[in-house]
Amino acid sequence: MSSLSDSGFEEDLQTSPVKSSRSHGHERDYEESCFIIQRHNELQFLAQNCLARQPQITAEARSKLVSWLIAVHRQLKLSFESCCLAVNIMDRFLITTSVAADCFQLLGVTSLLIATKQVEVYSPRITQLLSLCCNSFSREQLCNLECLVLLRLNFRLAAPTLAFFLDYFTSRLTGGGIDKMVGAQDTNAWQEHRAAEMKWKWLACKVCELSLADYTFNKYMPSVIVQCAVKLAEDLLKTQSTDNSAGSLKTSESFCFEEFPPLFQQCTDDLKLLVSLNQDAVLDS
Repeated sequence: MSSLSDSGFEEDLQTSPVKSSRSHGHERDYEESCFIIQRHNELQFLAQNCLARQPQITAEARSKLVSWLIAVHRQLKLSFESCCLAVNIMDRFLITTSVAADCFQLLGVTSLLIATKQVEVYSPRITQLLSLCCNSFSREQLCNLECLVLLRLNFRLAAPTLAFFLDYFTSRLTGGGIDKMVGAQDTNAWQEHRAAEMKWKWLACKVCELSLADYTFNKYMPSVIVQCAVKLAEDLLKTQSTDNSAGSLKTSESFCFEEFPPLFQQCTDDLKLLVSLNQDAVLDS
């Protein structure tokens, strides 16, 4: 069976194992190249100490706004990438410009709008975003701030985010165990492994969400936070499990902790404290 591709050439839909293997290899090479580029750019987009020159914006106010943005991105069914990028845009703007406390929420939704234009197929309507702010701001105010943010950031929006590294590490660190189970046609073991893997990814994402709203983690690069988060999520899953389901979760590759041992240890300790302070949000969900 064959069909015409977009280029007009006839292609065989029954791809041979050799072609499939090559395609998978090329996909992994592409992912690796993207990862290397993003790791190289991390420091350039790191918004460390973004509140140092903000007389009216506190770490608590930032935490409340980011937590609200996380809830908004869920309500609007946006990707986690959009949420993470919005926070990065907002933090980098705070480095360049003083923001009044009564305009801080406007900066949050404006950053989210810019992020969705960069990431999503369709961005939310401006009226929709303004309604979430109880129509406290006008369309003109949002559009003017959008222009100002883009100018202050020199239109540099392709920031490495927690979402990117979370997707990269969780995809790279899983899969080997499942392939073996499929090969052995062990349906129960596959389902058990799959359930543990999904729970692990969910916990890792939840830990990353918490870190996104906590100003303490503003000093860490996203790749460092994610590596610590996925390892902590695995430990949490093993602690939570009352059966052997967590034991079936085995990552296929090791972490890169040897690069900055003290930094990773400090970040891991901070994440453990953060999770302990938010046990209801993480462990009981």
